[in-house]
Amino acid sequence: MPCLIFYLHTWMRYLNLEYFMLSLESVNFFTSHCATVRTILGLEEGEDCIVIGTLYKQMQLKPSILDEYAKERSVIPLVSPRNFVHANDYLILEDESGRIRLVGDTVFPTAYVTGVVIAVYGYEGSDGEFVVKQMLEPGLAPQGQFPSQSSSGEDKYVALVSGLRTCASEANPLQFQLLVDYLTGHLGDEKEQSAAAKVVHVVIAGDSVHLQYNLLTGQSVQSKDQQKLVEPIKELDLALTQLAAAVPTDIMPGSNDPANFSLPQQPLHACLFPGASVYSTFFAATNPHCFELDGVRILGTSGQNIDDLDKYSVADSKVEFMERTLRWRHIAPTAPDTLGCYPYTDRDPFILNACPHIYFCGNQKKYETKLLQDERGRTVRLISVPRFCDTGVAVLVNLKNLDCHSLSLSTDMLKSNGI
Repeated sequence: MPCLIFYLHTWMRYLNLEYFMLSLESVNFFTSHCATVRTILGLEEGEDCIVIGTLYKQMQLKPSILDEYAKERSVIPLVSPRNFVHANDYLILEDESGRIRLVGDTVFPTAYVTGVVIAVYGYEGSDGEFVVKQMLEPGLAPQGQFPSQSSSGEDKYVALVSGLRTCASEANPLQFQLLVDYLTGHLGDEKEQSAAAKVVHVVIAGDSVHLQYNLLTGQSVQSKDQQKLVEPIKELDLALTQLAAAVPTDIMPGSNDPANFSLPQQPLHACLFPGASVYSTFFAATNPHCFELDGVRILGTSGQNIDDLDKYSVADSKVEFMERTLRWRHIAPTAPDTLGCYPYTDRDPFILNACPHIYFCGNQKKYETKLLQDERGRTVRLISVPRFCDTGVAVLVNLKNLDCHSLSLSTDMLKSNGI
């Protein structure tokens, strides 16, 4: 019961803060309709009004603990879908006074998830449902001014990489070493080394090691098994030491790293990296990770928030999910419903009070990017960073103009030559 109270604080504080922001924007947006802002309990049938609250998505395929119990007792294995969206799903709006089902041609349940705070304009129908004429999202948060750069200014790049998974069966250690050599200026001709010299920061966005957790059975671990558990960490530390000696390097925890499960994930402990942690240029960051370089605000996650949205809603691409989180001003709206998070009682760390200039998401299947611009001139570079162990692809972002491109490293030619 105390745990439920902690999560209630998180839920209601998010609602209260967004209520203030949305009430101002919705009133301005719907001034021409002369609509008043009402609570759900204060609705009157047929009256046009604005209601602000938190969405709850009723899902037919949403997993539950009872389903897990049924799987254990079932003779025939139950199939778990990758995406839990169903045609019969519908949205319910909740505020501090009550809840009501949303209907209408402008309501698209597949685009939303539980936890999103939104304003709706419409009226209460005779059957007790709210007929929505217009849905209003918070929109992009206020954004700091992008630093002015002259056309002849120097290019500076941030390198983004994720899903290294050292010592995994699918990982290629030579490919990882090629990446390290490139970023430290030890690979390629003079032109390539000159381009690598413009990389001023490296961010490793989660899932950096592959640990054999099956060896942790609760009993004492044998010495040979201890070596298997430590080897991925040692290999990663060796690479990070080379990177940190040449360029500032941040490493974020991921879903498969030795870190806490719930978001926000705390930094990987310095004792894991005895070599790299000696350098002041090495920084173990949290997940999500937010920082500034030359006045450019950068925000990123290791991918859990976007992967969870992909399970409970539908979009054409991962960058579309990322765009939605920015417009909702919350990077993890499904927490704590379907995404584990720490139960904060005084604040919600996932609310976006300021809009970043660069927003990246790690551990995705492929590289995608989009330059998002709204009607107020706010611009955000969205980047889906692919898993390096599967694709051999890293991403370089130019701090000067937010241009970005992929960096692909392959060892196929070496294999064909028998090296």
